[in-house]
Order: sequence, then C-alpha cells, then structure tokens
Amino acid sequence: MRIGILTGGGDCPGLNAVIRAVVRKGVEQHGDEVVGFRDGWRGVLDGDVVALDVAAVRGLLPRGGTVLGTSRTNPFALDGGPERVLATLERLGIEALVPIGGEDTLGVAARLGEHGVQVVGVPKTIDNDLEGTDYTFGFDTAVGVAMEAIDRLHTTGDSHHRTLVVEVMGRHAGWIALHAGMAGGANIVLIPERPFDVDAVVAHCLHRFESGYSPIVVVSEGARPADGDLVTSTGQADAFGHVRLGGIGAALAQLVEERTGREARAVVLGHVQRGGTPSQFDRVLATRFGLAAVDAVHDGASGVMVALRGTDVVRVPLAEATARLKLVPLERYAEAEVFFG
Repeated sequence: MRIGILTGGGDCPGLNAVIRAVVRKGVEQHGDEVVGFRDGWRGVLDGDVVALDVAAVRGLLPRGGTVLGTSRTNPFALDGGPERVLATLERLGIEALVPIGGEDTLGVAARLGEHGVQVVGVPKTIDNDLEGTDYTFGFDTAVGVAMEAIDRLHTTGDSHHRTLVVEVMGRHAGWIALHAGMAGGANIVLIPERPFDVDAVVAHCLHRFESGYSPIVVVSEGARPADGDLVTSTGQADAFGHVRLGGIGAALAQLVEERTGREARAVVLGHVQRGGTPSQFDRVLATRFGLAAVDAVHDGASGVMVALRGTDVVRVPLAEATARLKLVPLERYAEAEVFFG
C-alpha cells in the first residue's frame, strides 16, 4: 500500500518514534511505500511530500520534535480546502492516511473519513486530554520536565523565603499541573476544571510560610479564579479558534505577594515542556501506536484511532475520541488537595 503520514498541531516528544515505527513495519513487513506530508495538513493541501524509507528513519527514536514539521492548518477553515486535500491524495495515490495529532488534527481526520478517505489516527498531545485513550505520548515527558523544575524551585524558594508560582501548559485540562504538582510536592495545584478561590490560595501560602518553608504553586495556563476570567497573552486565535493563553502565573504571583507581604516570583515553563528527547515511556508508547496503526491500515480499518486502554493498544472510533476532551475528574483533584498548604 501507499501510506501517507503527517504530524499536526503542537510538537511533542515521541512523534518521530511513531514515524519510525510506521515506516519500519510498513516497509519491512508489508512492502508498503510511506510518504510523509510536511507541516501537517498544510503539506496535504499543497502536496508537499517527502519519501520515507528505512534509511530515512534511522536515529529518530530519541529525537524530539518532528522531522516532518508541523502546523495548525485547518483545511475545513479554507475555501475549497477539503477538495484540495482529496485531490492531493488521489493524485499521489495515497491509499491510507495516518495523521498523528490531538483533538484538532484528528478532528480533521474524522471529517475526511466521512469523505471516504481511509484514516487511522494516532493520539498525540502533552496535555493528555484526548478522550478514548488512557495516555497520549508526550505527556510523560512533559510531566517529567515540569517535575524536575519544581524540584529545583523548592530549594531556591526556601533560600529566599519567597513564593514561586510555576505556570505549566494546559488550556482546558489540568493533567500536567496535577501530575507534576503531585510528583514535585507542590503546595497548591490550580487547574482549569476547578476555578480557584484566591483567598484559599493566599491562606495556603501563609500556612506554608508559618511552617518554615516556602510555597510552590503550580497553575495551568487555563486556570482562572472563581470570580475572574482567563488570562491571555494576545487576542489572536489560531485556525481552530484557540486564543493564545499565558500570564496567569505572573498575575497570581503579583496577587500573592501583595496579600502575603512576601516576595513572589513566576516561572513559566512554556515550550520547554514540549521539547527535547522523549522519556522511555513515551518512546515505547509512541512505537506501539505506530505499529498498531499499520496493523489497522492493513486490516482495512478506517475512521479509528489507536489508543491505550490499561496496557493494551486498541482501536476506538475517531468520532468518539474527538467528541469531547478528557478532563481531570474532581476525585483526582481531591487527591492533590490533601497536600495543599
């Protein structure tokens, strides 16, 4: 078969491991020809491709980012976009498409499946917010980066007797904040799913100072106070309608400093969470997803996404996986609250 593969949305550790697995299994076990589209759906719109053989994917397993490049292009937001995608696939003889991405990239894939394209999606997002899969690759690496930063901030915070507010990624879902905060011993974790009480945050910080230590507050970029709004860095929206967030960490640090009378600083981890080499968990998960995607293609499956359920890789409908986000349940947040203050 002639299989097309693309990576869309934000970059993520483990993308190259998926590409490697698809090529190795497709070429060596099935005699497939694999074609990579550059820069996500933009490459499909423009027919911008690169041939992928076994030699092309050597050394990719530990490499972060994506060798194919990525973008937040949405074909369905462009006049004639879907028709251009279908024309490209027909012209290049692409028999099946393996898009690797999050809710937006796979949402486009689900709609293309309705147009008759054989699509098998691979879930990718550091936010771990895709429904239908227990974990997405990239999440474990991002949590590890954030946890290490929190570990380091404990010592500098205690040395200067100041509050440190760590802003992590998480637009709608607080999985990174929850896991990194619990693993790093944060004193307060704030997530989008649970609007926070500013008075309670200040009280926890004061209690921490009274114990002789300095507070560490971990906050998702999409968290907001119960009586306030999201903090945005610009008013601009991307092709999928997402406004860029950022700034809640600095705003909260300023407020905590004013209310506690102690110095507070904000640390924004930003894109450092996305970059660098993937963890062993993400390398293995991404590899298993790539292998399973090839199996699904050759089984004739379409409109599905490979997913992790327990320790098994299964197939779930793309429509199910993209219908809603997987948010942090309040009972999981309650586990973190035990350690607040």
